[in-house]
Amino acid sequence: MTIGSIDLGPRPIMLAPMEDVTDGSFRLIAKENGADMVYTEFVSADALIRDIASTTRKLQIDPRERPVAIQIYGREPDVMVQAAKIVEQANPDILDINFGCPVKKVAGKGAGAGLLRDIPKMLRITRDVVNAVKIPVTVKTRLGWDCENKIIVELAEQLQDCGIAALTVHGRTRSQMYTGAADWEMIARVKENPRLTIPLIGNGDIATPAQVRDAFDRYGVDGVMVGRAAIGAPWIFHELKTSTPLDPHRQFDYLRRQINESVSRIDPVRGILHIRRHLAVTPLFKGIPNFRQTRIRLLQTPDPETLLQLINQIENEFYSNA
Repeated sequence: MTIGSIDLGPRPIMLAPMEDVTDGSFRLIAKENGADMVYTEFVSADALIRDIASTTRKLQIDPRERPVAIQIYGREPDVMVQAAKIVEQANPDILDINFGCPVKKVAGKGAGAGLLRDIPKMLRITRDVVNAVKIPVTVKTRLGWDCENKIIVELAEQLQDCGIAALTVHGRTRSQMYTGAADWEMIARVKENPRLTIPLIGNGDIATPAQVRDAFDRYGVDGVMVGRAAIGAPWIFHELKTSTPLDPHRQFDYLRRQINESVSRIDPVRGILHIRRHLAVTPLFKGIPNFRQTRIRLLQTPDPETLLQLINQIENEFYSNA
């Protein structure tokens, strides 16, 4: 699969953009474990043109993570164009537009999936951004606003006509948020449209090698994007690519690395707060008997040294023979 001049190889598997998740450390671990392309956290166009430091930091790219896409979101065409030009200066391989975020603070203000209720504006933003930059522009969106308005087949054509280089479809409507099962049959209908010639990337509920195979063989997509299954497990791409779980000790090494790099990138207090989302869901701790009190300690430990000691203890006690 190619996006513009970027060759991602056959059956690429990509790391989805996720706010407060896909920071540089997370992206590099995913890349090292087989992710064919990674996406930054999504970037607010309004905050970017106001030069908000916490937002501009999201544009930092390590050469080792390429190919990498920076994703932006916003609701006004002129602001999105300004932001796109700023992003282009950061030299990503791809600029992605977020028309899929369903959370109220984004969609409720007319950005992200909120633009599924204003298709003319969505298309204007897309055309204007495509015309404003020289790097490939892609779009990520959903099936529609709600189950009565699954407009993605027609919308995919319209977005293609705006000049985008690829399209990612999450198999839910905005009203579904992240509930229910992703509708891959609907994603397949988009791919079956003979008028759609750009690559189609499918997204939604991908967590196992079998699901990856189904996405390609049964639903016919050109690429697969992995989101929530990677939270707490950026090494999941190793298993998805090889059908073999990564050695648990290496997983623990990556977890310790995430903690250290989070603390180094932010500070000890906020760095620990940032990493707790990963600690809460990592599969490393699933199946450990009588783990409730230990989990509480993990999520309440306030300093990096104590947290690392606790993680070492868990590894030694439950994975010593792995």
